[in-house]
Amino acid sequence: MGVEPVRQSRELVSDARQIRSRGALSRALLELLEEQSFDQLTIRAITARAGTGYATFFRHYPDKEALLADVASEEIAGLLARTIPLLHDINSLESTRALCTYVAAQRKLWAALLTGGAAGIVREEFIRQARALDQSVARPQFWLPADLGVVFGTGATIDLLAWWLAQDEVYEAGAIAAILHRMVIAPLVGDSTLAAGPV
Repeated sequence: MGVEPVRQSRELVSDARQIRSRGALSRALLELLEEQSFDQLTIRAITARAGTGYATFFRHYPDKEALLADVASEEIAGLLARTIPLLHDINSLESTRALCTYVAAQRKLWAALLTGGAAGIVREEFIRQARALDQSVARPQFWLPADLGVVFGTGATIDLLAWWLAQDEVYEAGAIAAILHRMVIAPLVGDSTLAAGPV
């Protein structure tokens, strides 16, 4: 066996270990976010929950904010996959319902991401990913600068979802979708009939 195959084998083991460690740290963060706010979390608590060493954390992330950004990035990508149809779907109300149903199905996760001390980081990441999307996908009103449409639409959606998830009274996903559609989506995409009509 030559040197190159041994090196490749070691790299694969190292990669598998890194993937496992990152996965364990991400899961630990998400679990802890359901129990306490992001500001209260310590790296020691995260590594203890993950079953990894304290030094292992720093081989992957410089601080807990970087771990959160990594976790948020993945979750936001999934949410954006459901949000993009809002901007060009024939029935934007149905797309809005799908978005709210997705968030409702993962209520604890999204409540932790949007209503704790992590909300600012999550919001910035959501806007960053939305801005990075192909501009041909977003077709805001002709009078609205594209970037402003992204920032407003994304920010208003995040704010409305955060408000919903912070309520003691549990509103159904369909009711929130109707509000989100009427307040944000329909005016943004120019769906005047649905914005003005009953929901």
